[in-house]
Parts: sequence; C-alpha cells; structure tokens
Amino acid sequence: MARHEFEVTASKEIYTGRVMALRADEVVMPGGRTAVREIVEHPGAVAILALDADDRVMLIHQYRHAVQRRLWELPAGLLDHAGEIPLDAAQRELGEEAGLTAQEWSVLVDVVPSAGFTDEAVRVFLARDLTESGRVDTGADDEESDLTTRWVSLSVAVRMVLAGTIVNAATVAGLLAAHATAGSPAGGRPVDAPWPDRPTAFDARKNGTA
Repeated sequence: MARHEFEVTASKEIYTGRVMALRADEVVMPGGRTAVREIVEHPGAVAILALDADDRVMLIHQYRHAVQRRLWELPAGLLDHAGEIPLDAAQRELGEEAGLTAQEWSVLVDVVPSAGFTDEAVRVFLARDLTESGRVDTGADDEESDLTTRWVSLSVAVRMVLAGTIVNAATVAGLLAAHATAGSPAGGRPVDAPWPDRPTAFDARKNGTA
C-alpha cells in the first residue's frame, strides 16, 4: 500500500524577519481534507560540545528572552548565510563565545528540536584537543555580551540534564550523546557527514529563490 504524500496545495508567507520566517501551508491529509500547517522557517544552527583532556565540557550561561531567563547551553550559533559550511560556523562560534580553538572535530549528533511547527535543525559537533585563544570581541551589544562561561565535568553536566537544570534541546542531546559514546573507539561522524534535515527554505526566501 502506497504511503500518503501530504501534498502542499498552497503556501502563504505571513512574516519574514532577520532570523526566521513564518508561512502557512495547506496540506492534504490522508483522508482527503486540507489542513493548514503554520511553519517557522529557520536558517539552521550549530552547537559545539568542547571536551577537554579532563572530560570537562565548556558551558555558557546566556539570557534567552523567549523563556525570560538565563540558560546553560553549549556554545552555538546560526548558519549566517546560505551555503555556509557548518564546520566553519562551529569554529567561529567556539572562538567568539568560549575563546577556544580545537584541532579535532567530528559530528556528535543532529537535532530537530520541534518538528511539529519549525524546520529548525541543529548539528552538534564534538571538539577536542582544545587551546585557549581568548573570546573574540564582536562589538555586539546583545545577549552574547552578557554571557558567562564555565567548565563542568561531563558527568556533572549529565546530572544537570537529568535534574532539569539544563533544558536547551541541542545541549541536552549533545551531552547525553557524549556520555553514551564516552570511550567509544568509533568516535563521531565526519565533519562533512550528510545532513538531510539542514533547513533551506529561509535562505531561499531571503535570497528571492523561494
């Protein structure tokens, strides 16, 4: 029996902002009726689990206005432009937010945090063989200018996840993945591993190719 294809019969742009867009799709359901699905388009993002020789993880404490409080997170950032190489973005964010460079990189885990209404996807990298480089001053007067950093042992960070102290989705996934694979000889995936869920709609809209 053929599986239903969920055809989109119409799509309407509702809003386009600096870091997201909102559209409404009319989608044919299995029974034949048409339903409206509101979708937040996202440029995609990277996060970095920087793990030092003592199995400590670099965490940042940053204000997030959507929840109106500071959250413990991995260093992370948006893919700034269409076609940006995710590893390049990860290296940039690790330097800007944590003041670190890394010699060893791999893909730890990919996360689609809320597929019910957004195409946001986050690629979490594992970074090792770290060197302190000093945080990069981007001159921005925003939430990042207020963030603080802390080294936390991986085991303690996992306990913070299970206690509900760490709730950021990419950070939770990255920490649990690192804990699950600790000591594994296989390591992570290559830095250029396929990423089929990387979003494209927002960049296409900004560039007028949607």
